[in-house]
Amino acid sequence: MHPRFLSNHLCLPIPCTVSLSAVSSFALPDLNPLHSAGRRVQLSAFLLSSCLLGGLLWSSASLADTGDGAAPDPNAITLALGAGIERLPSFPGAKSHRNEPIPYVDFEWPDHVSLSTLDGLQVDVIGGNVLHGGFFGDYQWGRDTEDLSPRLREKLNPLSPRLSTGGYLEWQLTKQFDVGTNLSHDINGAGAYLNVYAEWDLPKVWLIEHSLQVRWQAMNGPAMSRFFGVTPIQASELDVPSWRPGSGSQLADLEYDVFVPTSQHTGVALALTYGRLLGNAADSPLATRFGSATQISEALAFVYHW
Repeated sequence: MHPRFLSNHLCLPIPCTVSLSAVSSFALPDLNPLHSAGRRVQLSAFLLSSCLLGGLLWSSASLADTGDGAAPDPNAITLALGAGIERLPSFPGAKSHRNEPIPYVDFEWPDHVSLSTLDGLQVDVIGGNVLHGGFFGDYQWGRDTEDLSPRLREKLNPLSPRLSTGGYLEWQLTKQFDVGTNLSHDINGAGAYLNVYAEWDLPKVWLIEHSLQVRWQAMNGPAMSRFFGVTPIQASELDVPSWRPGSGSQLADLEYDVFVPTSQHTGVALALTYGRLLGNAADSPLATRFGSATQISEALAFVYHW
């Protein structure tokens, strides 16, 4: 089972990245609103270390009992189901966070079809040894009124979630390294989204599977305005300049994913993502006056796989 998790495709664009593709996160809740981002990272690191240690101790005993060290068939159909919790920005550009319960689904028929809360829906019509590509489907979070601060709650409109569809290409350059891109458009809207990514599966550390992923995301003008725009009426009520951003770069992030087996069929999946808004998204008053260009998310889930 692939260790990658969540998020966000904005994983977020995608403003907050669970996707039919994308994108997941967890951290201890802020009991003190004055906790800094550094403090949240420290708490997340402590939680991650504790989970890894507990998982390793459990998995060592469980795998020793089964005595099953056989390598998995890379062409086998796999299914993983689970549940967890995600901590992500309250809305794209926010500095506050919210905790969301999340399902974990990962079905893969190699070189044919995959469907997951990580990578959404991918239908591979190329099926080559190196090049893969075909249909792509994604789910994007919206923006609920309760996600906004009291000052913004009566001024900004809520945004409903949306489905987007398009295509993708992925190059498996080596067994451990791949690069890819996907381009999608809202089914019931005018937003368009471009994602470019590279992923490296790191060498195993004992029983731990882990990977790094770098992503760059861009939006067209309608999508950028939907998530980061401020109308003249809203600007007057908030005492900020109006903002009608055009298309361009929206987010760059680095994600570290870990999977720790706890038995032959179970494990704990974790993800830590550090992102920065770019371009017109970073310059929006929603980020500069009421939020932050830094976008941090964490995820934790317990998974059962076949």
